[in-house]
Amino acid sequence: MKKIINTTKAPAPIGPYNQAVLSGNTLYTSGQIALDPATMELVLDTIKSETKQVMENMKAVLEAADMNFDNVIKTSIFISDMHNFSQINEVYAGYFNENTAPARETVEVANLPKFVNVEISMIAVK
Repeated sequence: MKKIINTTKAPAPIGPYNQAVLSGNTLYTSGQIALDPATMELVLDTIKSETKQVMENMKAVLEAADMNFDNVIKTSIFISDMHNFSQINEVYAGYFNENTAPARETVEVANLPKFVNVEISMIAVK
């Protein structure tokens, strides 16, 4: 059985999907972009502030499922320019313990929703 996870502390979906789905003990999140959940405006000042907003959105989704970044086993990062990788990685690293960090892939793509620079999704287990 699946349970839909939604929180007002993360941006409302902008399409026919939910913020996350819990199936058993496994949480599958939708990709988060740098939308401020209070205003639904994009945070694009710098790549670091954009990445921080993405991670804060993801934190809110995890918390809505009674989880945190320690529960994350896999992340997928989609970026529009691989030249931003080190700055994105610097912010991302601040949310994980390096010794127990999840598996991950980072892929450069041609475009992302709303033409943002970074989108991140996660899989977490209780």
